[in-house]
Amino acid sequence: MAYYQYVKALHLIFVITWFAGLFYVPRLFMYHIEATQKDSPEKEILSRQLKLMTKRLWFIITWPSMILASIFAFWLFYINPALIYAPWMQIKLGFVFLLYIYHFKNHQIFKQLQGDSIIYSTSFMRIWNEVATLILFAVVFLAVLKDARNWVYGIVGLVLLAVLLMLGIKLYKRIRDKNPNA
Repeated sequence: MAYYQYVKALHLIFVITWFAGLFYVPRLFMYHIEATQKDSPEKEILSRQLKLMTKRLWFIITWPSMILASIFAFWLFYINPALIYAPWMQIKLGFVFLLYIYHFKNHQIFKQLQGDSIIYSTSFMRIWNEVATLILFAVVFLAVLKDARNWVYGIVGLVLLAVLLMLGIKLYKRIRDKNPNA
């Protein structure tokens, strides 16, 4: 079992790179949506470049990171199967399930934008971008504290974090409306 820590480290590395992709891809979606509102030829140039950047991020970093993070997670459960019975781990796995749903929804949005189908607004994307932040907070606190008993405090903390993120988004929108170059 000496290799357990190595497997855990690799799992964490790929979780971090997976989240990096999940944090950046909605931002690229937002820029892509904004680019479609510009005049030609800027619209076409920006759209083409953002499609390429998004495709590379999605298929070179985000998808492989998700797969590798998952492989190493299953390997950790194989090494230490008792982990699955810990209440904090079961709650954490619920959030991980939400993360997979978030990932697959991003894939759907990715395919729509690659096909020049604009369904969502930039305002939606700003809010959507924060979903990964909420999941990250929940997973990290559960993994570090390894405590499911204080779940009520965790929910209150997540709600407060969500409120702060929404206020930040509204504040940024006001600043940006006053100064479009911000």
